[in-house]
Amino acid sequence: MNHKFKNFTKSKFVKNVFIMASGAAGAQAVTMALSPIVTRMYGPEAFGIMGTFSALTSIIVPIAALCYPIAIVLPKSEKDAKGLIKLSLLITTMITAFTLIILAFFHNDIVVLFQLEEIASYLYLIPLIIIFAGTVQVTEQWLIRTNQFTINANVKFLQSIVTNGSKVGIGTFYPTATVLVVLQVLGNGIKTLMIVMLARKSNYKSAKSSHEEGDSLKELANKHRDFPIYRAPQVLITAVSESLPILLLTSFFGPASAGFYSIGRTVLGLPSNLIGQSIGDVFYPRITEAANNGENVSHLIKKATFSLGAIGIIPFGLIIIFGPWLFELVFGSEWGRAGEYARWISLTSFMVLINKPSVRAMPVLNAQSIHLIYTFILVIIRTLGLIIGFAVFNSDIIAIALFGISSVIMNIFLFLITLKICKRREFNRV
Repeated sequence: MNHKFKNFTKSKFVKNVFIMASGAAGAQAVTMALSPIVTRMYGPEAFGIMGTFSALTSIIVPIAALCYPIAIVLPKSEKDAKGLIKLSLLITTMITAFTLIILAFFHNDIVVLFQLEEIASYLYLIPLIIIFAGTVQVTEQWLIRTNQFTINANVKFLQSIVTNGSKVGIGTFYPTATVLVVLQVLGNGIKTLMIVMLARKSNYKSAKSSHEEGDSLKELANKHRDFPIYRAPQVLITAVSESLPILLLTSFFGPASAGFYSIGRTVLGLPSNLIGQSIGDVFYPRITEAANNGENVSHLIKKATFSLGAIGIIPFGLIIIFGPWLFELVFGSEWGRAGEYARWISLTSFMVLINKPSVRAMPVLNAQSIHLIYTFILVIIRTLGLIIGFAVFNSDIIAIALFGISSVIMNIFLFLITLKICKRREFNRV
């Protein structure tokens, strides 16, 4: 038993997870340490406006490069990986230019159509967000491909210090929603700059590929077309689903309610960012390698999923039991309502945490079309839950509760689907 534990702790996978988790832990520690100050400075309404803007931009950001950056990890050829980087940046630039043109001609129409009066003045920042997001996605995936996890970890920590420190520093003199929004926009830009600076100082050297023939950008786009065809719509639908509570809360109950939900989702996203994202980033190249070598992929997914479940049950369980009291204690008396929201948000966050391995496995299993169908059904069920809570019961708490319960049911279903796909793949290989 002791021998197995030593082998486990010495494994490359565990070391990489620890590196990523340590960076995320440091970043989240800074966020949590300064959050009580930030929430008291700005108040629920400012957080609500920022949350509404975040909800809107989070729909666009994941598809800034049509998900081609995710494919950077997959090619055996380094030239093809670098070709995907060029393709991703080209697409990001085109989408940024297109968005800028749309906003220039249809800004007022968009505001009226989607009832975005609260954040109308911030919409012109969206093109900047897209170009920053696409660049971050490319640089992060390259670091994952090249196993430069230390850089990713360091950048997460440094970015958290800069952005959260700025919120406190600027908020001392000018505590408005504009400060929160602008700092959020600049976050990915700061992150990209830090990654580039640290990557230049790293010891990584590209493999010699002078005789290696790489595919053209057109060939690469076609070879990995399942990412824009299946993954991008799936990510878009998921983002819409995640953003619906904030957008509907703003519409039905005002920006303060959206602020309660926004801070609750931020806090409950910490375990997912700390552990789930770290394991997901390391798990992706590991499961790609396992699939290429004919290993037991379903065993890897089950092991990672149940391990995340064991880790997440304690923090999320505490929020379910003590949510309102904890939020009042940490963030101030006016944030108690956010604790009520958090009890139900924790269900969604817990499932997002434990299902990281299943989601990461989808591209490797060539199951992105199935993932898209699943996500489409998920967003319908979640939307129905929110509408029933708002329109039938006129209760924000019931709406969020139904949203959380539906997330639990559907994520269990996704886990089972993933295992079935793995079993079928292993059976066909035999």
